[in-house]
Amino acid sequence: DFSQTNTKPMEIEITSLLEADCFDFAHSIAEGGPNAGPDTWRAAMAETKNLPLLSTPEQLESFRDYVKGFGAWDNEERAAWSANECNALFLQLIAGDVREMGFDSLDSMTPEDWQAYEADENATHNIFKAEDGRVFYYLGT
Repeated sequence: DFSQTNTKPMEIEITSLLEADCFDFAHSIAEGGPNAGPDTWRAAMAETKNLPLLSTPEQLESFRDYVKGFGAWDNEERAAWSANECNALFLQLIAGDVREMGFDSLDSMTPEDWQAYEADENATHNIFKAEDGRVFYYLGT
């Protein structure tokens, strides 16, 4: 239940991912073959090892709290995740959202693409671009 989260929503800067090929971090078996799950997880773990998006204890806790509502992991499982595992899963969520937007990378989006995304009532709208060009992911409900 999304309403049972304890932390405040956060906007996490993801500008460092502008040129990332999101296919590497989120694709299906139909697109990448039978090892799609392990391959995307390995790629996400490697990418975030040196470039974590969630770098403070507050950001990590906010992420763990955010995914609580997914119902896929219990409190003990989420608490046991390393910072790198949190970052890898966060990267996979971002990559999935970018691919759902119809792109493999954020830098391939034109201003018109951003406008269309913002106007799309069916989009998740977790990703947004600030006027200064920085890009953020909203962790909240």
